[in-house]
Amino acid sequence: MNLQFLTPKLHGALDYIAAGALIVLPFLLGLQGIELWLSVAGGSGLILYSLLTDYAFGIIKLVSFDLHLLLDLAAGVAFIVAPFVLGFGFLASIYYPVMAAGVLAVVAFTARANPSVRQNAAA
Repeated sequence: MNLQFLTPKLHGALDYIAAGALIVLPFLLGLQGIELWLSVAGGSGLILYSLLTDYAFGIIKLVSFDLHLLLDLAAGVAFIVAPFVLGFGFLASIYYPVMAAGVLAVVAFTARANPSVRQNAAA
């Protein structure tokens, strides 16, 4: 059973929604300092590498979709680790893992190109 039902196009739309949430939500929650700016930087970075990704919502298409997914994965892991390493307060210690879970779920459920198609194209 294949659980990778999100197309790269839908993934792209979710990227910009998530980026907006990462930028706006910490202000609405009253986060301050690194708790606020790490999320804003994450959202801004997501916009940047989404604009550079080779998919429907990319503009310049310098970043492969596989690399984009690796960057998403790295961001998700960083958001899980950050509250422990940086000593975040209670609210941020809930916010960051919840956001990470969303990012990691999108990565896990995103369909990638069929590996046999890639191998045939390389031959």
